[in-house]
Amino acid sequence: MIENTDFSKSEQYTLSIRLSTDGFSFSVLNPLGEDGLSFYDHKIDESLSITANLKQTFRDVEWISLPYRRVNVLMANKRFTLIPLEFFEDEQTEMVFYHNHPQRDNELIQYNILHKNNIVVLFGMDKSVCSFLREQHPDAKFYSQSSPFIEYFTSKSRLGNSRKLYAYLQKEAVNVYGYERGRLLLANSFTCKETADRIYYLLYAWKQLGLEQERDELYISGDLSDKEALLPELKRFIRQVFIMNPAANLDLQAINLCE
Repeated sequence: MIENTDFSKSEQYTLSIRLSTDGFSFSVLNPLGEDGLSFYDHKIDESLSITANLKQTFRDVEWISLPYRRVNVLMANKRFTLIPLEFFEDEQTEMVFYHNHPQRDNELIQYNILHKNNIVVLFGMDKSVCSFLREQHPDAKFYSQSSPFIEYFTSKSRLGNSRKLYAYLQKEAVNVYGYERGRLLLANSFTCKETADRIYYLLYAWKQLGLEQERDELYISGDLSDKEALLPELKRFIRQVFIMNPAANLDLQAINLCE
């Protein structure tokens, strides 16, 4: 429970912040405590911008502004793309990113280098969001939500001999990551709100990767509010379907576990 955290020792902790149009999530990692990882979810006013919501959150939740040993910021949106590390050139970041996404005003393109997979994740963030967070936490590290997922699922996918598809469900999107024993095959995000659309895109990704109905495995996490309708339908086509436990805040756990 975040309420039981001793914030007088915040400089020993890691604060992770996830920003999404679904709402904001926070985790505090105390490496010395028995219950080392605590979570806090914060609803947002959807009529306001992310920057305005973020400023209001910092006013309402005092412990977010405290000094921490490390601060991670995760941007949870569909605006990311991957390129092989050997082809990456810093000065071409924007050009490559906007080959895959429409250009936006007031956007800053950042990147994460994932050496375990030899890829670079390019992602977009609102410049005013970055500026505000750097004012609050000058040493904050910025990540695409997909970066810790890719690293975390890479290690998980090495277990066993089957190929694996991991899906992280959000209110208006589904993110999918496909692997063959630690080798990344697919990382993509699809816009969808309805259960039927979630099923369609998961089965579409499954088919595109040529995964086997009886042997290969699908793992689901994130927003599972429709799991009673989702799971039975998926199991009609895929024998091995599992919910990752705990399903909530997996991205915040992944970035802390992968430090």
